[in-house]
Amino acid sequence: MSYHALSYWDVAAAAALILINGIVSVVLRLRMERSLMLASIRTIVQLLLVGQVLEWVFTVERWYVVIVMLVVMTLVAGYTAGARNDRHFAGMWTSTLLSMGLSSWMITAYALLVVLHGIEHWYQPQYAIPLMGMVLGNTLNGISVGLSTLTNELSQRRGEIDTALSLGATRYEAALPILRQSIRLGMTPIVNSMMVVGLVSLPGMMTGQLLSGTSPIESVKYQIMIIFLVASATALGTVGVVSLSYLQLFTRDHQFLFRAIEKRKQSR
Repeated sequence: MSYHALSYWDVAAAAALILINGIVSVVLRLRMERSLMLASIRTIVQLLLVGQVLEWVFTVERWYVVIVMLVVMTLVAGYTAGARNDRHFAGMWTSTLLSMGLSSWMITAYALLVVLHGIEHWYQPQYAIPLMGMVLGNTLNGISVGLSTLTNELSQRRGEIDTALSLGATRYEAALPILRQSIRLGMTPIVNSMMVVGLVSLPGMMTGQLLSGTSPIESVKYQIMIIFLVASATALGTVGVVSLSYLQLFTRDHQFLFRAIEKRKQSR
């Protein structure tokens, strides 16, 4: 199977489809025209810049360059996961970054050293960067949903928690229903995705490989690997951020530090 290279005119033709979104916004008075324009410009500029950087990284192929790339990706993902939450507390960024970093790096390392043990070097950009990117992107969603659920539920159910603690429940017993709910919701998107993969949608990596001319069976093998890597990293990341946040919001004396959770100010 041959690979069809896109020209910049082909890309421009695809980008022109964003006009549909603009028309919808104008007709329905959604007032999203400025956001759509900014998002479109950022998409093009960011991807072109990343493309240029990756061209250089792929050419150099040095382990320390790859490590720097992975660290930057992790920091951005950790910050984004915390920024999505409309409530915050002291130590939230630390919990988010630790959970994001440990879960994603552990799973990606397992993929590079165990699953893909036949590759020439573990730091090959062709494998290390795309794998980390997909793991981080999905783990980010799980951590974001889990953290948001945790802080919102703790704030809304303060009375229930305080009552349980005053009746002799430990901090773990009082918070356990909320912890379970937060972790469950954080893991739900990837589980739902696994339920319909191949039937409703073809995932990004598999689609990309098919478009590049890779055998469908080989594409499926890689996609199966990615799905399970992502699922495990999402589970570890969500459990990690919920657990670390719980330890910061409840003292060893079984007191709930509800005043530590603050509503983020909405920018105008």
